[in-house]
This record gives sequence, structure tokens and C-alpha cells, in this order.
Amino acid sequence: EQGYRAPGLRGVQTTTLFRAINPELFIKPNKPVMAIGLLTLSLCVGYLGYLHATTENKQDLYEAIDSEGTRHMRRKSSRWD
Repeated sequence: EQGYRAPGLRGVQTTTLFRAINPELFIKPNKPVMAIGLLTLSLCVGYLGYLHATTENKQDLYEAIDSEGTRHMRRKSSRWD
């Protein structure tokens, strides 16, 4: 039993600086905090997707008159399109 150490990095002798720089290697996972973080991240990604979807539908229309005098409805576009 003398040669047996705890598995993982908790049994390894490290410096305080290494533990301060890499706390995620030594701290036990906190499931409620992970759940809140995952929910928050999912809501942020969903909101960005919602903004992207509504922006595509908001492309403004304008009435254009061609050289023959007929009117057409066109979407505004940039020179890059």
C-alpha cells in the first residue's frame, strides 16, 4: 500500500502555482453550475439564431421603375450581392 497513490492528478505532488493556474484539474465538477452554464449558452445561441432568421425576413422592398415606365417591387441589395 505504500506505493499506491490516488488516481488522477489529485495524488500527484504539484506546486501551489500549478494548482492556481489549472484549478479545473483539481476541483470536483459542480453539476448545478454546469447545468446553468449549459442552459445560458444554449439560450445565447438560440437568440443569435433567432436574430439571424428575422434579419433575413426583414430585407426591405422598394418600388423600382424601369426604363419603360413599369413598376416592379425589388428587394434592397448591396453592391456585394
